[in-house]
Amino acid sequence: MPFNVQTFKTRSLTAAVFVVVMLVGLLWNQWSFLVLFSIIHFGCWVEYQKLIGLIDPEYAGIAPFHKYGVMLTGWCLMLFAAGDAFYIGSVSLGSIGWWLGLISVFILPIIEFLFTREVSLKNIGYSVLGLLYISVSWAMMIDLLQSDLHSLWGHNASGSIVPLLIILSIWINDTMAYIVGSLIGKTPFSSISPKKTWEGTVGGAILCIAVVTLSLQSFISWKYLLAISAICAIVGTAGDLLESKLKRMAGVKDSGQIMPGHGGFLDRFDSLLLATPFVWMYLKLAAGL
Repeated sequence: MPFNVQTFKTRSLTAAVFVVVMLVGLLWNQWSFLVLFSIIHFGCWVEYQKLIGLIDPEYAGIAPFHKYGVMLTGWCLMLFAAGDAFYIGSVSLGSIGWWLGLISVFILPIIEFLFTREVSLKNIGYSVLGLLYISVSWAMMIDLLQSDLHSLWGHNASGSIVPLLIILSIWINDTMAYIVGSLIGKTPFSSISPKKTWEGTVGGAILCIAVVTLSLQSFISWKYLLAISAICAIVGTAGDLLESKLKRMAGVKDSGQIMPGHGGFLDRFDSLLLATPFVWMYLKLAAGL
């Protein structure tokens, strides 16, 4: 494929804007973090519903109450995960999320039935999968923001370190996998994503673990760096393949067009969506956070 200067400029500009927006959202304060992932949450949901609607046209015809109600219910999970760290006046976002979510779970199905006179268990199943795939992942990300890391890492570390570490690990893994695959990649990794090779995938994972662990071990215990970077490299790759499978089933190249030259929200955050729950489980269960 010939080099296209205009395409390169578009991709570069979009990538620069994306990085700036992500850094501001991640580092400014906890509210900017919540706003950033709330936007990502709704963006992922719009694209998920579009993909499932292409895979199964029946889902594309769900009532507006179902379509937007499930997004709201998922966002309530994020508010609930915010807990007592976020307050509006004297009320915590955790309480608001709990009550709004509870109301949504009971009221929305009733309203949908009253207006459509039917309840499709299959469509409900698609939406429940979306809640697990998207909303639970971002709720766990919000929860990780508030993690007390002192007991693990021996110093006053901000909770934002974990989200940043996950994102950094995934970015390094993707970059290294692309470089190694471009240089020596010959063996196809999966028919789902023909451009991936075993050489690039394995090389990217090894380099990701090595770079993250060696460069940050003076700030964070090497065993946590090793585990988190390994989880991100392995599970993040699986997340990329999962989203590629959904796109192939839907017959589309990109999940959306929100970022010219880079696709949509799911295209950008597919690895993060799957890696976040596994890092959360490691820190909560294995590391005792």
